[in-house]
Amino acid sequence: MSDITVRPLGVEEWEQYRSVRLTALAESPEAFVATQAAEEAEPEEFWRARMERSTRLLAEVDGEPVGIASVGEVGEAKPEAAQLFGLFVRPEARGSGVATALVRAGARVAAEQGRSQLYYWVGTDNGRAVAFASGFGFRPTGLRRPMRVVSEDDGEEEVAMTLPLSGDRGGIPNF
Repeated sequence: MSDITVRPLGVEEWEQYRSVRLTALAESPEAFVATQAAEEAEPEEFWRARMERSTRLLAEVDGEPVGIASVGEVGEAKPEAAQLFGLFVRPEARGSGVATALVRAGARVAAEQGRSQLYYWVGTDNGRAVAFASGFGFRPTGLRRPMRVVSEDDGEEEVAMTLPLSGDRGGIPNF
């Protein structure tokens, strides 16, 4: 595979983000709360507002989009933290380092924003995702919530994993 580049998208690039996001919803509908049909119907204003709320990262190989991720605020209760969400890698690019490049870029963005922690919510039953996040240096917290991509009544939940962005990171790869 060629070199992977990751760059933040500007508000004016909302159409490119929309295109990759809709691809993600079509190819991995089980991984997202939203549906492709619902988001496809949204007007330009919706997409522009979404671009302004969080940093949208685009991974490309040879100029072709292969993945996306977003970095945004956790909330007023944790102003020192950011969260990584909406991580998606096209199936043909999985296992090639795209997810790692997106997480590294997300950690860099959060650190540049002055954040000291990066949160990433992972399904407790998704061993592959937990192993990926752990290998990157994320550690589980005591925070849990019902998985929103299934039913809140079915018992499946997500755990918040956190990555320190400053100080001793215990051998975590540089971002």
